[in-house]
This record gives sequence, C-alpha cells and structure tokens, in this order.
Amino acid sequence: MLNHKLPFASPCTRSGLAAALLLGSSVLSPVPPLHAEIYQYIDAKGTISLTNVPSDIRYRRVDIRPNRLHPAISEQELEPMIKRFSRQHQLHPALIRAVIKAESNFDPRAVSRSGAIGLMQLMPQTALQLDVRDLYDPEDNIGGGTKYLRQLLDRFRGNLPLALAAYNAGERVVDRYRTLPPIDETRQYVRKVLRYYRTFLARDLDSTGHVIPSSEYAMAPASPEGSIPPAQ
Repeated sequence: MLNHKLPFASPCTRSGLAAALLLGSSVLSPVPPLHAEIYQYIDAKGTISLTNVPSDIRYRRVDIRPNRLHPAISEQELEPMIKRFSRQHQLHPALIRAVIKAESNFDPRAVSRSGAIGLMQLMPQTALQLDVRDLYDPEDNIGGGTKYLRQLLDRFRGNLPLALAAYNAGERVVDRYRTLPPIDETRQYVRKVLRYYRTFLARDLDSTGHVIPSSEYAMAPASPEGSIPPAQ
C-alpha cells in the first residue's frame, strides 16, 4: 500500500510525484500503471497524504493522466447553491459568482500553489475554522467561502474592495495598511472580481429585467479609495 505524506507542492510537482509513485508500484505489481489509482488528502496544515488504499472518506482520487483538463461546473448547476447561500449570508448572488469565476473559473477541483482548494479557493486552515468538511464538494466550498466573505465584509464595515483584498491577501495584511495593500497581485484580484461582479449584475439585469437592490443584502457602499472607514 502506498501511503506518503509531504508538504504541499505545486500541482506540477504533485502530479510528477504521483506518476513516480505509480511507476514504482508497477515493479511490484502486475497491474498496468494506467489502471492504478492514487488518492490524496490535504489536512488543515496543508500536508498532502497520498495512498492507493484510501481509509478515509476525505481522500479524493487523483487523475495523473497527462494534460487532463479538469471539468468545470456550469453556472446553472451551481445557481441553486449560490442563491441559497446568498440569502443566508446576505450577499449578492452576482458577487459570489464573481469570486468563484476569479478564484477557480468554476473548477471544483482547482488547487493553487499556496494550497487553496476548490471553487472559492479556501485554505485548509480557513476551511477548518468555517466547519467546511469537504473542500472539493461544491456546496460545502461555496457555503464556507460565502460565510467567510460575509465575515470579511462585516469586519471591514461593508467595504467591498477591502473585504476582497483580505480574501486574497489575508486580514492581517489589510489591517497593517488600513487601505488596499500595495501588492500588485491583490490589487489586480480586486479589480478582476469587481469587473466580474459588474458583468454578472448586467447579465442578470438583461435576463430578468431587474437587479436586487444592494440594501437587501446589507452591503454598505465601498469608499472609492478602498480605505478603512473611520470608527463611528
């Protein structure tokens, strides 16, 4: 039985390791490598466990075929979940879609080099705090990501650019600068999400003839500079 643990590596490195493990196992087993299966589990510390005999439901099969394209889930399939969590956490459905689009492009099995996982790219440590049990499950991931985004909006008093910056770079980074951090990646991320947000809002307006007012989602308008509002 293969059972290895290693610190988180990039997808390229991880695929290479899985392939190497599979190649090694072929020496001991007559089963052709193409039919073997490798499973992985990423714990709260970002450690990856690999095995060919999963003993826990949290293990997910890894397809190590070269050039495999992860199938994305359509927005139509996700819409019932998005609408439910948008009502639960008082966020625009268009905003949740925008974050998913920017984070994973609707790929539920996306894994970033930093270890963020799933549709809304949650870090394992963050997911643990949000009671997310299966980061690869679309419903669990969207539920946790939406809850986290709501927490960030509350923390930064409805300032959407700051909440998005914290979602990308971390709350402590935004606290340190008390404005949008001077980090190119984070600023580009905020602009990207806001652009997708406007696009989804416009599409909703075009298809339904109306857009739910922001007031119904308890989202205060963000300051143009993206700075932290003064204390009341």
